[in-house]
Amino acid sequence: MNYKNLIGLLYFVLGLHATTFAQSSSLNVAINRYVTDMIKLHQIPGMALAVIQNGKVVHQQYYGKASLEQATSVDAQSMFRVYSTTKLIVAVGVFQLIEQGKLSLEDAIGKHLPHLPAHWKTLKIKHLLTHSSGLPDLLRHSSKLTDQALMAKLSSKPMAFEAGNQFRYNQTNYWLLAQIIAKASGTSFQDFIFKKQFAATSNQPKNGVLFSSNSTIHIPHRISKYSYNSDTQAYQPTTYNNGIRAHAANGLNISLPTMIEWSKKLDQHLLLQPTTQAKMLSPFLFANKKSRFLHGWGVYRVNQHPTFGFTGGGVSGFRKFPKEKLTIIFFSNGYRYFPVHNQVINHIAGLMYPHLQDKSKLLEQATIKAFLQQNIDQALATYRALKAKNPTHHFEHTLNSLGYVFLRSGKLQNAFKLFQLNVQEHPTSSNVYDSLGEAYYTAKNYPLAKKNYTKALALDPQSRNAQDMLNKIKRLEK
Repeated sequence: MNYKNLIGLLYFVLGLHATTFAQSSSLNVAINRYVTDMIKLHQIPGMALAVIQNGKVVHQQYYGKASLEQATSVDAQSMFRVYSTTKLIVAVGVFQLIEQGKLSLEDAIGKHLPHLPAHWKTLKIKHLLTHSSGLPDLLRHSSKLTDQALMAKLSSKPMAFEAGNQFRYNQTNYWLLAQIIAKASGTSFQDFIFKKQFAATSNQPKNGVLFSSNSTIHIPHRISKYSYNSDTQAYQPTTYNNGIRAHAANGLNISLPTMIEWSKKLDQHLLLQPTTQAKMLSPFLFANKKSRFLHGWGVYRVNQHPTFGFTGGGVSGFRKFPKEKLTIIFFSNGYRYFPVHNQVINHIAGLMYPHLQDKSKLLEQATIKAFLQQNIDQALATYRALKAKNPTHHFEHTLNSLGYVFLRSGKLQNAFKLFQLNVQEHPTSSNVYDSLGEAYYTAKNYPLAKKNYTKALALDPQSRNAQDMLNKIKRLEK
């Protein structure tokens, strides 16, 4: 089978058509068909999606339920919790203050926050923005601690690495950035963001944007995230409450129309001047020369084409494709199996621009769909057919993810089949033995769990999980 026929097969499996969409109506039909398929496949409760091309909204659609309990639908007023996508807003705020001459990337943070521990003060704003500070992460401590108690605990911990050396995602960085923004602007963090980026004057739902990291309180039109409970086989609302100090890290609640307008302002340089924006979207030069991150924005490659944006909570994604002048915004309120925001964004980009179609991602999607929709034997047959036509493609990660889907769902035999297949096909991978070990551990077959964890550790002596699990099994055997 040649390449063109393979692509035809994949689109057939996905329920799509490999067509170039020149007309907006055809594009909307194709996007809706794909998104509807994904919502059904992954049992996503509710979702909002926007596609902006050359400054024009070419697709804006709302799907499913905002509240499963009240059976209300997602609409233009719905505000989604976007979690860490919040950090894009914070990065823009930092660079707005840089334009005003009130901050510099090279400022030592102690200049703005003199109350900080002495060994933190020499860190620079650029280190917070790029997650290269080496600070201990506040998420390892109870959110019920006061700011003073939390600071005392964090300051007693050693630094993880020398500032600027590497990327390590860390919520402490953005807690401090919120304080610096407030100090430099002379107003509260949220008021500065509202005024400079949204023309809002208060933390009210009517503005289409507000800050709250507390999922337990009712806010009109605010959608909270649902988590799927494999034991009850039902969704349940999350009860995350990270408090006010998490606002800059994960506290943004925003409607799709408001996010669309924010994106347009950014593109029109109404938020930042072109040179300032270019600096924000330039790579930070990490000392280890391995980490990759911009100044507050993530960088993602699609068929070797650089794109930038960020994601949050497994339920939101914001992405710009600069060469194509394309922006895709994805908001949802849950998923049954695993996050699909990046998958959806990349696929829609590929529908619009053939050079962004990623053959490997199409293969992954076809494999996932087979195992989620077919019985295990049919799915294995579909997988082997795809594998035979694509012998150089590595399915390890996809098979492993699907194995965990079955493991979490209590379908142990299916999980064993996938993990054992992965071991057969990737015998030099430590991770596949680690996963098979977990399946045996779940089944309380400790001898085989021990055997596989031992193999995982032999292949990767640095595997902390394998060592921890071997120690755990050893204690059980006593």
